[in-house]
Amino acid sequence: MKMTEGNSPVDLEITMDDVQNLVKKKDNIEEQIQAYYDVLEDQGVGIEGPLVDAEGFPRADVNIYQIRTARHSISCLQNDHKAIMVEIEEALHKLHAREKAKREQDEAEAGVEAMEQQVTLPPPFARVDAVTQGSPAFGAGLKIGDGVIEFGSVNTGNFQNLQNIAAVVQHSEGKPLRVLVVRDGERVQMSLTPQRWSGRGLLGKVNSNFTSGSR
Repeated sequence: MKMTEGNSPVDLEITMDDVQNLVKKKDNIEEQIQAYYDVLEDQGVGIEGPLVDAEGFPRADVNIYQIRTARHSISCLQNDHKAIMVEIEEALHKLHAREKAKREQDEAEAGVEAMEQQVTLPPPFARVDAVTQGSPAFGAGLKIGDGVIEFGSVNTGNFQNLQNIAAVVQHSEGKPLRVLVVRDGERVQMSLTPQRWSGRGLLGKVNSNFTSGSR
């Protein structure tokens, strides 16, 4: 285990293996305690049974040394058991704290990444209003509402009108085109190959409208 830097010396590097090892130690202590209780049971005295007879003499029918050893060992092991239970509780707390900190960090990083992506994404020059099911466009993954930011050689910087896209399609039959769209605030890349199919055109019916930011 390693100590992490911070305001308090909290070990956040504990692992589930560490917890499992502590649990094994606890189980071992419990087994030893039970073994000593079995010794006392065999002697018929238990943990508090008298070791002297009615006249105050040491009992001759039991092994007094063995009983005293068992009772002392049980007392010591019970203290060890209490200590190991505290360790397990603290270890679980640290493990949960580490997992929570990691989860919060991942969420924060994901939020920053999403914000950075939204900032760097160019405005779409067209938006998809309809896609025919079973068409090449449909098969490529194009969806209604997608904002197109790149279609083959056409991008936000050189787009003038939808005829630009039509020209690219006509000259790219059978050739995969790189298409980038904005979907739910994220950039989605797909490969779209204009080709003959059972319907009309090389893409299928794809209705696209200019966006407010297009030229």
